[in-house]
Amino acid sequence: MVKHIVMWKWKDEVKQDHPEALVASLQERFKALLGVVPGLKEIEFGANYNGGEYDIALYCAFATKEDQDAYQTNPAHLAVAETVRASTCGRACVDYEIA
Repeated sequence: MVKHIVMWKWKDEVKQDHPEALVASLQERFKALLGVVPGLKEIEFGANYNGGEYDIALYCAFATKEDQDAYQTNPAHLAVAETVRASTCGRACVDYEIA
């Protein structure tokens, strides 16, 4: 199993606009990928309520690395990713495999 964790920072203008509605929309859109993207086993998205450098985070689990690679180019994922990229200015990512 492969785990994929991504964290982003909001752009200043998004943070000032109180992005709660955007978070709710992204949660729904990411959850909708389950059952649509082959090999995607779990997906969670949420806002960081605990302070720190990053504002939002995504967690995904895939059956294989190949499934994760396919997710990265899947049109349904790319549509959600476009919204995230337009709203954020910093990103950190960790991918790891569990035997």
